Amino acid sequence: MTTIASGSEDRPQITAAMVKQLREQTGAGMMDVKSALTEAGGDMEQATILLRKKGLAAAGKKAGRIAAEGAVTAFVSDSIGVLVEVNCETDFVGRNENFRKFADDVAAVIAKSKASSVESLNNEPWPGDAEGQTVGQVTQSKIASIKENIAIRRFVRYEAAPNAVFSAYIHAGGRIGVLVELVATSGAKSAKMNEVAKDVAMHVAAAEPRFIRRDEVTQKDLDTEREIARDAAAKSGKPENIVEKMVTGKMEKFYGEACLLEQPYIRNDKQTVNEYLASSAKESGCEYTVTRFTRYKLGEGIEKKGGDDFAAEVASILK
Repeated sequence: MTTIASGSEDRPQITAAMVKQLREQTGAGMMDVKSALTEAGGDMEQATILLRKKGLAAAGKKAGRIAAEGAVTAFVSDSIGVLVEVNCETDFVGRNENFRKFADDVAAVIAKSKASSVESLNNEPWPGDAEGQTVGQVTQSKIASIKENIAIRRFVRYEAAPNAVFSAYIHAGGRIGVLVELVATSGAKSAKMNEVAKDVAMHVAAAEPRFIRRDEVTQKDLDTEREIARDAAAKSGKPENIVEKMVTGKMEKFYGEACLLEQPYIRNDKQTVNEYLASSAKESGCEYTVTRFTRYKLGEGIEKKGGDDFAAEVASILK
């Protein structure tokens, strides 16, 4: 394996592959990435934090956002909501009607399934197949007919809570997909809820929240954001009491960016999503609560290497 010399046998060996990966994840320069990896002892996560502290990495850029092809699609009924990503090798096949129908069929199969993982789904029978093929075998048949590697990559399946509605929003022909559950926690379930749930799904697609509300933010995320905020504030040279106020302000900004209910609503940035829900619910004489959502971006976390390398990566998911 090619390595970038660290200058001493006691210092961590930083490989070219590590530098390449961190550059793609952060957008920082090669020497800055190498320096951060060396300082972090080869720990990718800690190196990312170091780069963010130095202002060398885009604050909101997440790991592995190199697009693979295929489609994100959904299935929604009164009681079931499904969101699934199905991958292929090329955009040409991803837009193919035959491939799109297969992806939609997979979503419908998941709706009737109790599978909790792609592996268990692939081992289940494909409904109505005359030869009794499994989902995995039908996928293999599609590979043979379409002549590209295809993989059911990930999915979620929601069963409706009492007084709940689902809404799915598919953006840009399947490059982004969102599934939202909205519950009437008081008052009667109404047709208005479908409109509100769709609005929320569209907002999630555009604004990319990570959590519903601030009490869902993990301690690890809080510690990381607070550490970065404190480091930046301390460099200002301000007194400690001012630094603390600066950190508090930065954390409030983080909540406003990361938490769905605190984000400015995309249709009216003068109100938050929570305020939009409250005003909509008041019109219907009830209360609305977003209980869960899932947002998939096509190819998120898969590196499209090109040619046979990517084909082999997709094929490995099927095994």
